[in-house]
Amino acid sequence: MKELRFALIGAGFWASYHMGGWGAVAGARCVAVYNRTRAKAEQVAQRFGIARVYDDPREMLAKEPLDFVDCITDVDTHSRFVHLAAEHKLPVICQKPLGPSLEVAREMAAACRRAGVPLLVHENWRWQTPLRQLKQVLDQGTIGRVFRARIQYANSFPVFDNQPFLKELDQFLLTDMGTHILDVARFLFGEASTVYARTHQVHTDIRGEDMATVLLGMAGGATVTCEISYATRMEHERFPQTFVFVEGAVGSVELATDYWLRTTTAAGTFAGRYPPPRYAWADPAYDVVHASIVPCHADLLAALQGVKPAETTAEDNLKTLALVFAAYESARTRQAVELSQ
Repeated sequence: MKELRFALIGAGFWASYHMGGWGAVAGARCVAVYNRTRAKAEQVAQRFGIARVYDDPREMLAKEPLDFVDCITDVDTHSRFVHLAAEHKLPVICQKPLGPSLEVAREMAAACRRAGVPLLVHENWRWQTPLRQLKQVLDQGTIGRVFRARIQYANSFPVFDNQPFLKELDQFLLTDMGTHILDVARFLFGEASTVYARTHQVHTDIRGEDMATVLLGMAGGATVTCEISYATRMEHERFPQTFVFVEGAVGSVELATDYWLRTTTAAGTFAGRYPPPRYAWADPAYDVVHASIVPCHADLLAALQGVKPAETTAEDNLKTLALVFAAYESARTRQAVELSQ
């Protein structure tokens, strides 16, 4: 399989973890990095042996023979870089959330369709080892038809310490973590037909919400509650683990602390532990999240190589964003929002 050459757009907090993930996947090589602050780009280039550094994205795309770009900048700049890549007929992998609004994200997807290039979304949360195992249990039909589920991501991790710009977002939790958790809901249980949400701002030094509860009425009939918070202090916190409890017609399955998966039917309870793999470049505090970057990269690369379709295309991710912004609308109006299928 031909090795694909790519450029990194953005050299911020997540750049080193993206590069660590690419280093664990065969078939792609980063040949250039852009950042508006050149010194940051130089640091990433030096650490990962990237040949060329730019502080002008147009110059980089004009000069470099590339197969795709990996955009990991803040959400407000995604549209600019995706449109720029589309102008150069380059496939794009873009960080989540895809756009700051559903309209902008749809325009980005349309621009890439017109250019005839893929727009893929780096939505890694669904690629976590324990969540993939949970999906396998559901697909096997072990607990029967699912009628209710709860997905919980709640902790008091000081996320603003290493990403202070999050404090300034008017819309924070649902766009940042809600994008992940609502994508997991779709991954596990299919599409939603209704959304009802309530949000709160607990931290007093931020602009957006830091707690949200989202109730999804799934098209298949199940009810799924998503509890998301960076303002929940518990005796034993397990950041950044996601907990899931699913009830089915003949049993239940629980993804609990420390990656334990327990499946209960009339035959009894069967338990197994599914921790993530460990990587030297990953931050232990983000272990399960950083490890999921690797299979996410592998899936996106396979799509760019023409091996198979990607799971998280722009078209798929627009469905997740529709849930995110429907949740904001519901929280604003205190009314349930009906979704068109």
